[in-house]
Amino acid sequence: MGIEAALAEKTAMPSLMETEQENQLLSGENEKLQLEITKYAEGQSSTKLAIEQLRDAKMKAGTIEVSGPGLRITLDDSKREAVGEENPMLFLIHEQYIRGIFNALWIGGAEAIAINGQRVTTNTEVFCSGSYIKINGTRQMPPYVIDAIGDESDLSVALDLQLTWILLGDLQKQNGITRKPDALSTVVIPAGSLREYYFAEPVNEGT
Repeated sequence: MGIEAALAEKTAMPSLMETEQENQLLSGENEKLQLEITKYAEGQSSTKLAIEQLRDAKMKAGTIEVSGPGLRITLDDSKREAVGEENPMLFLIHEQYIRGIFNALWIGGAEAIAINGQRVTTNTEVFCSGSYIKINGTRQMPPYVIDAIGDESDLSVALDLQLTWILLGDLQKQNGITRKPDALSTVVIPAGSLREYYFAEPVNEGT
Protein backbone atom coordinates (compact mmCIF):
# COMPACT_ATOMS: atom_id res chain seq x y z
CA MET A 1 0.00 0.00 0.00
CA GLY A 2 1.40 3.42 -0.99
CA ILE A 3 1.86 6.32 1.38
CA GLU A 4 -1.08 8.23 -0.12
CA ALA A 5 -3.40 5.22 0.24
CA ALA A 6 -2.32 4.71 3.84
CA LEU A 7 -2.95 8.34 4.66
CA ALA A 8 -6.34 8.20 3.00
CA GLU A 9 -7.28 5.12 5.06
CA LYS A 10 -6.15 6.75 8.32
CA THR A 11 -8.16 9.85 7.47
CA ALA A 12 -11.26 7.89 6.51
CA MET A 13 -11.41 5.87 9.75
CA PRO A 14 -12.03 8.79 12.15
CA SER A 15 -14.36 10.39 9.61
CA LEU A 16 -16.54 7.28 9.51
CA MET A 17 -16.54 7.11 13.31
CA GLU A 18 -17.55 10.75 13.57
CA THR A 19 -20.34 10.18 11.06
CA GLU A 20 -21.62 7.18 13.03
CA GLN A 21 -21.55 9.17 16.25
CA GLU A 22 -23.43 12.02 14.58
CA ASN A 23 -26.01 9.56 13.27
CA GLN A 24 -26.50 8.11 16.73
CA LEU A 25 -26.82 11.59 18.19
CA LEU A 26 -29.38 12.57 15.55
CA SER A 27 -31.28 9.34 16.14
CA GLY A 28 -31.43 10.10 19.85
CA GLU A 29 -32.63 13.65 19.15
CA ASN A 30 -35.29 12.30 16.80
CA GLU A 31 -36.53 9.93 19.48
CA LYS A 32 -36.70 12.80 21.98
CA LEU A 33 -38.49 14.97 19.44
CA GLN A 34 -40.98 12.20 18.64
CA LEU A 35 -41.62 11.71 22.36
CA GLU A 36 -42.25 15.44 22.78
CA ILE A 37 -44.62 15.40 19.80
CA THR A 38 -46.51 12.45 21.31
CA LYS A 39 -46.74 14.18 24.69
CA TYR A 40 -47.90 17.37 23.03
CA ALA A 41 -50.57 15.50 21.05
CA GLU A 42 -51.77 13.76 24.20
CA GLY A 43 -51.82 17.07 26.03
CA GLN A 44 -53.74 18.68 23.21
CA SER A 45 -56.22 15.80 23.28
CA SER A 46 -56.66 16.16 27.05
CA THR A 47 -57.07 19.90 26.71
CA LYS A 48 -59.64 19.47 23.95
CA LEU A 49 -61.55 16.94 26.07
CA ALA A 50 -61.47 19.28 29.07
CA ILE A 51 -62.74 22.17 26.94
CA GLU A 52 -65.55 20.00 25.55
CA GLN A 53 -66.51 18.82 29.06
CA LEU A 54 -66.51 22.41 30.35
CA ARG A 55 -68.63 23.54 27.41
CA ASP A 56 -71.08 20.68 28.01
CA ALA A 57 -71.31 21.58 31.70
CA LYS A 58 -71.98 25.23 30.81
CA MET A 59 -74.68 24.13 28.36
CA LYS A 60 -76.41 22.07 31.04
CA ALA A 61 -76.10 24.82 33.63
CA GLY A 62 -77.45 27.40 31.21
CA THR A 63 -74.44 29.70 31.52
CA ILE A 64 -73.65 29.89 27.82
CA GLU A 65 -75.62 31.61 25.04
CA VAL A 66 -77.34 29.16 22.69
CA SER A 67 -79.37 29.35 19.51
CA GLY A 68 -81.60 27.05 17.51
CA PRO A 69 -85.11 26.59 16.13
CA GLY A 70 -88.06 26.93 18.44
CA LEU A 71 -91.02 28.92 19.59
CA ARG A 72 -91.69 32.48 20.72
CA ILE A 73 -94.71 33.17 22.91
CA THR A 74 -95.95 36.69 23.56
CA LEU A 75 -98.23 37.34 26.54
CA ASP A 76 -99.76 40.72 27.31
CA ASP A 77 -102.46 42.27 29.45
CA SER A 78 -105.75 43.17 27.81
CA LYS A 79 -106.03 46.67 26.39
CA ARG A 80 -109.65 46.69 27.52
CA GLU A 81 -110.65 47.57 31.06
CA ALA A 82 -113.11 45.51 33.07
CA VAL A 83 -116.60 46.93 33.24
CA GLY A 84 -119.51 46.22 35.53
CA GLU A 85 -119.11 42.95 37.40
CA GLU A 86 -116.18 41.74 35.29
CA ASN A 87 -113.18 40.62 37.33
CA PRO A 88 -110.24 42.95 36.49
CA MET A 89 -107.76 40.21 37.45
CA LEU A 90 -108.92 38.23 34.41
CA PHE A 91 -107.60 40.97 32.15
CA LEU A 92 -104.01 40.59 33.35
CA ILE A 93 -101.15 38.15 32.85
CA HIS A 94 -100.23 36.55 36.17
CA GLU A 95 -97.09 34.76 37.33
CA GLN A 96 -98.85 31.39 37.55
CA TYR A 97 -99.59 31.58 33.83
CA ILE A 98 -95.89 32.05 33.11
CA ARG A 99 -94.89 29.16 35.38
CA GLY A 100 -97.48 26.94 33.70
CA ILE A 101 -96.06 27.75 30.28
CA PHE A 102 -92.52 27.05 31.47
CA ASN A 103 -93.61 23.62 32.71
CA ALA A 104 -95.37 22.84 29.43
CA LEU A 105 -92.32 23.85 27.41
CA TRP A 106 -89.99 21.70 29.52
CA ILE A 107 -92.39 18.77 29.12
CA GLY A 108 -92.38 19.43 25.36
CA GLY A 109 -88.62 18.99 25.25
CA ALA A 110 -87.43 22.59 25.39
CA GLU A 111 -83.65 22.68 25.64
CA ALA A 112 -83.42 26.33 26.70
CA ILE A 113 -85.94 28.99 27.73
CA ALA A 114 -85.76 32.74 28.29
CA ILE A 115 -88.33 35.38 29.19
CA ASN A 116 -87.78 39.05 28.41
CA GLY A 117 -84.09 38.29 27.95
CA GLN A 118 -83.79 36.44 31.26
CA ARG A 119 -82.48 32.86 31.00
CA VAL A 120 -84.69 30.37 32.81
CA THR A 121 -82.66 27.92 34.90
CA THR A 122 -83.31 25.69 37.90
CA ASN A 123 -82.69 28.75 40.07
CA THR A 124 -85.14 31.05 38.29
CA GLU A 125 -87.88 32.43 40.51
CA VAL A 126 -91.17 33.79 39.14
CA PHE A 127 -93.47 35.59 41.57
CA CYS A 128 -95.80 38.54 41.68
CA SER A 129 -94.60 41.66 43.43
CA GLY A 130 -97.33 44.24 43.12
CA SER A 131 -97.59 45.74 39.66
CA TYR A 132 -94.76 43.68 38.20
CA ILE A 133 -93.48 40.10 38.10
CA LYS A 134 -90.05 39.38 39.52
CA ILE A 135 -87.87 37.02 37.50
CA ASN A 136 -84.23 36.28 38.31
CA GLY A 137 -84.28 39.22 40.68
CA THR A 138 -85.37 41.64 37.94
CA ARG A 139 -88.66 43.50 37.61
CA GLN A 140 -90.53 42.49 34.48
CA MET A 141 -93.55 44.19 32.99
CA PRO A 142 -95.82 43.07 30.12
CA PRO A 143 -95.54 42.18 27.37
CA TYR A 144 -93.80 38.97 28.39
CA VAL A 145 -91.87 37.38 25.55
CA ILE A 146 -90.96 33.75 26.16
CA ASP A 147 -88.42 32.11 23.83
CA ALA A 148 -87.83 28.36 23.77
CA ILE A 149 -85.45 26.21 21.73
CA GLY A 150 -86.72 22.81 20.71
CA ASP A 151 -88.88 20.96 18.23
CA GLU A 152 -91.66 23.42 17.41
CA SER A 153 -94.23 20.69 16.87
CA ASP A 154 -93.49 18.98 20.21
CA LEU A 155 -93.53 22.31 22.04
CA SER A 156 -96.87 23.26 20.49
CA VAL A 157 -98.47 19.91 21.36
CA ALA A 158 -97.29 20.21 24.97
CA LEU A 159 -98.78 23.70 25.19
CA ASP A 160 -102.11 22.61 23.70
CA LEU A 161 -102.42 19.97 26.44
CA GLN A 162 -101.64 22.42 29.24
CA LEU A 163 -104.60 23.81 31.21
CA THR A 164 -102.92 27.19 31.61
CA TRP A 165 -102.56 27.53 27.85
CA ILE A 166 -106.21 26.59 27.34
CA LEU A 167 -107.28 29.12 29.98
CA LEU A 168 -105.23 31.84 28.30
CA GLY A 169 -106.96 31.02 25.03
CA ASP A 170 -110.34 31.53 26.68
CA LEU A 171 -109.21 34.80 28.28
CA GLN A 172 -107.99 35.98 24.91
CA LYS A 173 -111.41 35.43 23.35
CA GLN A 174 -113.40 36.80 26.28
CA ASN A 175 -111.25 39.60 27.69
CA GLY A 176 -108.71 40.45 25.02
CA ILE A 177 -105.45 39.38 26.64
CA THR A 178 -102.64 38.47 24.22
CA ARG A 179 -101.53 34.85 23.82
CA LYS A 180 -99.49 34.66 20.61
CA PRO A 181 -97.22 31.74 19.63
CA ASP A 182 -94.78 32.07 16.71
CA ALA A 183 -92.54 29.36 15.26
CA LEU A 184 -89.03 30.67 14.55
CA SER A 185 -86.19 29.12 12.59
CA THR A 186 -83.66 30.70 14.94
CA VAL A 187 -84.12 31.58 18.58
CA VAL A 188 -81.27 33.08 20.60
CA ILE A 189 -81.27 32.35 24.33
CA PRO A 190 -78.85 34.44 26.43
CA ALA A 191 -76.52 32.97 29.01
CA GLY A 192 -77.69 32.72 32.58
CA SER A 193 -75.62 33.17 35.72
CA LEU A 194 -74.42 30.66 38.29
CA ARG A 195 -75.76 30.78 41.81
CA GLU A 196 -73.50 31.20 44.81
CA TYR A 197 -73.22 28.33 47.30
CA TYR A 198 -72.68 29.20 50.96
CA PHE A 199 -73.93 26.11 52.78
CA ALA A 200 -73.96 23.26 50.25
CA GLU A 201 -70.71 21.38 49.68
CA PRO A 202 -69.90 18.58 47.23
CA VAL A 203 -69.84 15.07 48.71
CA ASN A 204 -66.64 13.20 47.94
CA GLU A 205 -67.23 9.87 46.22
CA GLY A 206 -66.46 6.81 48.29
CA THR A 207 -67.00 8.55 51.64
